[in-house]
Amino acid sequence: MEEYVKQALEIVKAQASVRTMTEEEITSMVQRVAEGIKKVSEGTDTEVEQKPAVEPKKAIREKSIICLECGKSFKVLTKKHLASHGLTPQEYKEKWGYKKNVSLVCKSLARERRKKMESMKLWEKRKKN
Repeated sequence: MEEYVKQALEIVKAQASVRTMTEEEITSMVQRVAEGIKKVSEGTDTEVEQKPAVEPKKAIREKSIICLECGKSFKVLTKKHLASHGLTPQEYKEKWGYKKNVSLVCKSLARERRKKMESMKLWEKRKKN
């Protein structure tokens, strides 16, 4: 086994010990870290087209959303987190091919928010005033 892969496995193993990761996340992270270590050690240019942590269509899940920049799992991708990658929510959506109206939250949370707004019926309250 190549030295790069061994180093990547150690890094990902440490990461997996402090947070839950799916098999897909672990596999893609090992590949990305091994490639990164190899590029750095060879001194090649690291500014190559970035591959997403998971496929963009599969990133928004029922109970989580995966950041395509770093591969971490969240319930909501906040402006603050995206800023840590040097992106605004609009830039993130454009970069990964999401429509402008897509919310960067997991499906269950979006559903809860939608139900809450429907139960509040703010549009009816506005008509009364």
